[in-house]
Amino acid sequence: MGWLLVIALVASVEPGSWSPGSRFRAGGAVELPPVDVPVPEEEKPAQSPARRDPAAVVTTVEPSQHAGEVKDTAQLLAPSPGVTLSSSGGLGQTATLSVRGTASSGTLVLLDGVPLGGPGESVDLATIPAPIVQRLEVLRGSGSRYGPGALGGVLNVVTLRPNGGARLFAEGTQGSFETSLLSAGASGEVPGGQGLVVLHGARSEGNFDYRYRTLREVPGSLEVVRSRENNHALYGGGLMRYRADLPKGVLLDAVAEGLAYGRGLAGTVDNPTPDALEQGQRLTGAVRATKRFEGGGELEALGWARHNRNALVGGSFGPDVYRQNDTGAGVELNYSQLVFGWHGVSAMVSGGGEWLQGPSTVASPSWGRFAAMARDEVLLFGGDVTVDASVRVDRVGQFTGFSPKLGALWLLPKLPKGFELKGNVGQAWRAPSFFELYVQQGRMAPNAELRPERGLYVDGAAAFRHARGFVQVGGFYALYEDLISYEYYPPMLARPVNFAAAQVAGLEAEGRVQPLSWLTASASYGLLFTQNLKDDPRYYLQPLPYRPAHKVHARLAIGPKWLYARGEVLYQSEQFVNRTATLTLPGRVFVNVGATCVLTPSPSWPSLSLSFELKNLLDAQGADLDGYPLPPRAAYLTLGLSWDVVPERKS
Repeated sequence: MGWLLVIALVASVEPGSWSPGSRFRAGGAVELPPVDVPVPEEEKPAQSPARRDPAAVVTTVEPSQHAGEVKDTAQLLAPSPGVTLSSSGGLGQTATLSVRGTASSGTLVLLDGVPLGGPGESVDLATIPAPIVQRLEVLRGSGSRYGPGALGGVLNVVTLRPNGGARLFAEGTQGSFETSLLSAGASGEVPGGQGLVVLHGARSEGNFDYRYRTLREVPGSLEVVRSRENNHALYGGGLMRYRADLPKGVLLDAVAEGLAYGRGLAGTVDNPTPDALEQGQRLTGAVRATKRFEGGGELEALGWARHNRNALVGGSFGPDVYRQNDTGAGVELNYSQLVFGWHGVSAMVSGGGEWLQGPSTVASPSWGRFAAMARDEVLLFGGDVTVDASVRVDRVGQFTGFSPKLGALWLLPKLPKGFELKGNVGQAWRAPSFFELYVQQGRMAPNAELRPERGLYVDGAAAFRHARGFVQVGGFYALYEDLISYEYYPPMLARPVNFAAAQVAGLEAEGRVQPLSWLTASASYGLLFTQNLKDDPRYYLQPLPYRPAHKVHARLAIGPKWLYARGEVLYQSEQFVNRTATLTLPGRVFVNVGATCVLTPSPSWPSLSLSFELKNLLDAQGADLDGYPLPPRAAYLTLGLSWDVVPERKS
């Protein structure tokens, strides 16, 4: 436990989440893009970063604040500093999330507490439909308190909940590339509690023309026009949620979610695959029961299950359909207790399993998962200083790992209210995934000799919150051992390997200001340094692949709520695609503009809105990780309807 003696550096967090976040303090809020909105306590289960890791840097995004902007889940997350997104181009195509320089396999993705993939498995953000999302919580920095799979961070997806009244809502979009999106839902009183149902669907042909230079290495070589084909996608699914107050003060929250999709796999720019197809289905479910006791105790029990089915055919998979089933299930118990009014203790235990079933020629592994965590939170100097320490142990199959963490928060009492310092230091790890260890998929070859990754990290920053905005600046450093990464040379096989070590450091800055009720401006910047420490002269001190050094986002919204215009700029610098730093993807700048008009004259009427969105205004030609161009300029028209039949009850 010598790590507990390390003095934590300070780390930034979104404005409004300055409270230690645990239920040991009343109040607390999360930062939304335009405004700060208090979050009711029952919305913050034990898995929420605001509860589990209050000293961490947490960015919160609410899709409702981007109504009419035609943003999928990946695009909603794009402005967050420290976050890098990799997209395969167009609606419904694969998109993954990397946080603070780790690979996407080092980011744990939860849907209402349900892990959408096994430890070390990348999760496709295209399979998380924005219409079912109430908020997205991104924990930037190592997720020590979430166990294996959270080496670089955590994405906690909170689905829509009943709002305490009766409500109907719908939204439809039509736009470029023969794209159509439709969602509709209702919430209200049901026998014994409150219920919500949401249905959604999306389709796009997705094909588009792009400019292609026949000899890309030769300046001035011939440029021709090609078409990106087999880029179509079709999605559909739904969400059901039920909440009820049971006898003896127990709160029940049950969620069921399902998704089915099919899409073309276009391949790479030099090796297109016009016949490759993917089909998938997912079912997830979670039941959470929470009981609060007199004297400051709380017990939460969570049971969850997830089942994914996937089928691939064509391209490198060949003419035979490749099918696999990925299943996970588990339970988790959390207990917390406030002692003496200034000392909070909590404990967590969990257990479950993961199973993978593929064709008879492919390994079908399974393993158990067990974890335990103890946490100690102390409020000092009247709550101005919070020290939060924990240690967690996990057993995943044949791998065992320990994850200690120390966090600290200091609200500066001698300065105007709103100044704060935060910091974290600790260790995290992730186990190799089933796919990395055992399964060959197309061009991806397994490596059964992989070792778990381990990361040591520290981060810190300062922030200032105000009713009209906020600003924060922070930095971080991480040292990774046995880092798992792919070196990918299309169309040859890619194989995961362990680096001896790698280091990552960076700076993050963001701010928002609302000087007038009709004017809001926000911006963020991320600077990332990475170095491969493998003792091989070809790789030593070279940047890690797929880690752009710079990312900038700026947004401006002008106008009253009933008629406003908006514009945003997203810049990402070039990035290397191999460990020798000889192949690069160019940088890119995307500009999006749009406007929204509320058509109904009175707030007492059902709200009807019309939005226009123009994406990639300058028609910049970006590229995915395979060098295949991303979509050109596109236009969308969205009609939205919401009707509070019975207004939301205020608690």
